[in-house]
Amino acid sequence: MSLRIVFMGTPEFAVPSLDILVRNGYNVAGVVTATDKRGGRGKKKLLESPVKKYALAHGIPVLQPPNLKSAEFQEKLRAWNADLQVVVAFRMLPEAVWDMPRIGTFNLHGSLLPKYRGAAPINWAIINGEKETGVTTFFIRHEIDTGDILLQDRLPIAPDETAGEVHDRMMHVGAELVLKTIQLIETGQYELKQQDHSQASKAPKIFHETCEIDFNQPSQTVHNFIRGLSPYPAAWTTLDGKKLKILRTGMENQSHDQPPGTFLSDNKNWVKVATQDGFVWLHELQLQGRKRMMVKDFLNGYDFD
Repeated sequence: MSLRIVFMGTPEFAVPSLDILVRNGYNVAGVVTATDKRGGRGKKKLLESPVKKYALAHGIPVLQPPNLKSAEFQEKLRAWNADLQVVVAFRMLPEAVWDMPRIGTFNLHGSLLPKYRGAAPINWAIINGEKETGVTTFFIRHEIDTGDILLQDRLPIAPDETAGEVHDRMMHVGAELVLKTIQLIETGQYELKQQDHSQASKAPKIFHETCEIDFNQPSQTVHNFIRGLSPYPAAWTTLDGKKLKILRTGMENQSHDQPPGTFLSDNKNWVKVATQDGFVWLHELQLQGRKRMMVKDFLNGYDFD
């Protein structure tokens, strides 16, 4: 008898995990996703989450509870009679929700737990210069990202890869792991691995205010910070009193006598900024009030004196 599965997720990252279940013939009894948000010009349009759009296109019932603790929502969820709940990029669940199915609720997390527990594991792995990250499935328990591990898969991080690029690869690797995890649970022959809490590290939510670049650091540190925040929320500095988002860089270790943060340019092809031990070369950037562009296009309309 096939498992009755309820899927919980919201952004684009979660769609491949839902899709792989549908394509492999699993019985997805329903989807729980975020409420519609207002957006677009003047915030007049109601925007549905990517997961909701996918579910509706495939005839899957959808719940969008404003409050996961509400009795009305939990009653509707219980009526779906799930054997298993799968969570990918969703909110924290109250115990009454994650403990509802007979098998339990597992989550897909974008790191090799116990490393990088929290809301921004991809960003922090890159900011910290990791050469490898991964995905983990684990059964949800009380404290966030601490439950017993089902499966893990590793993912290399290239030296110049951005958070956005790792995200886009990871969502497909993660979907495959979700499928393998359900196949494993179906056999009933799985062993749970307890997390070693002494090896835990945190990946807290990132806020725009903390994305300002400190150029008084080594070039490698600055380069990692910029790519770890690209494309969103984006590392930034100021130029002529305006906010300048820097989205892609290269780096150069070279002794110099320029104060860190000094911009240098030939006003045609390149811009670089001095760091503690060299320079970061700016490849892609966005000045406040302008579009995102490559540095040559930027220099068509900007002149460094």
